[in-house]
Amino acid sequence: MDIIIYHNPACGTSRNTLELIRHLGFEPHVIEYLKTPPSRTLVASLVARMGIGVRGILREKGTPYSDLGLDDQSLSDEALLDAIEAHPILMNRPVVVTAQGVKLCRPSEAVLDLLPPTAFSPFTKEDGEVVRARP
Repeated sequence: MDIIIYHNPACGTSRNTLELIRHLGFEPHVIEYLKTPPSRTLVASLVARMGIGVRGILREKGTPYSDLGLDDQSLSDEALLDAIEAHPILMNRPVVVTAQGVKLCRPSEAVLDLLPPTAFSPFTKEDGEVVRARP
């Protein structure tokens, strides 16, 4: 199964998502999106495939969100895409792409919706929370 994860290794949720995918026996194609930012067109496509607006993928914490005035609800998707293109850290993570769809996987176990059913043994997140079964 082809799996792509837009990953930030500095993010605990992103690390947990990646490890959960691997725990289930899959090796995804990992794109560290801060090193290799997705194109504006690709971000727009991912957002469309998720069925959300561009605002739905914006990250506020630890980003220039406030400094750029991105809380202005009158900003168009085009303006938000401009901001993400200029500052890839604004794209929330992890975003996972599989044949089942595209999803912002927060919390990390949301990735299970994108993976085929497999035998599942408990998975322990970095913070000690145990994911015991598929939802």
